[in-house]
Amino acid sequence: MLCQGFPLDPGSNTALLMNCPDDGNTAGTEENAGLHSCFPDMCDLLKEFSAMTEKLKAMETRLKESENQITDLKNKERIKVIFSAAKGDGNIDIGPFNTAKTLIYRRVITNIGDAYNRFTGIFVAPVAGVYYFSIFYHAGGRYPASLAIYKNDQVTVMTGHNPSKSAINGGNAVFLQLQRGDQVFVRLVRNTYVWGSLYHTTFSGFLVTQM
Repeated sequence: MLCQGFPLDPGSNTALLMNCPDDGNTAGTEENAGLHSCFPDMCDLLKEFSAMTEKLKAMETRLKESENQITDLKNKERIKVIFSAAKGDGNIDIGPFNTAKTLIYRRVITNIGDAYNRFTGIFVAPVAGVYYFSIFYHAGGRYPASLAIYKNDQVTVMTGHNPSKSAINGGNAVFLQLQRGDQVFVRLVRNTYVWGSLYHTTFSGFLVTQM
């Protein structure tokens, strides 16, 4: 009696015979009975293969969980960038100048990630991402004030005022998408000025999200 045949050679008629329970058919020959007793028990082999498949699936699940844990750890270890600095020149006027000047905010309040340079006044993006920047200023009224946040050599936003009879405060902010190495800084527009206070004229920014 043949329950199922598995070809050993696609080009031949030879088949591997699987030992199966007797279905009551006694028409089998002695030759078939001999073949039944010559081959391994395929049922046991199939059971072992099924068990190995389940173990492999379990290993794949554990591997995926481990990969997710590693990804979470990497996300937690991502670089953090936060800075804030004040002009820090004391109670003196900065400007007016006959050319635009990059303002150097010397009094660093915080500089996590060391992306802001207190000697040049320039922020250099350490990683690609979206950043938030803000500027605030204080100035007297006898001269106009005008400041601009630059991304590399391009003006992004500005703030300022015309001459007035009283002191003025102003500011602006912007989200910028930066590539690694992009520079952000503040320039004082020519023929304008701000007050170089330790506390009032500031430049701040932080990394919102990496790209």
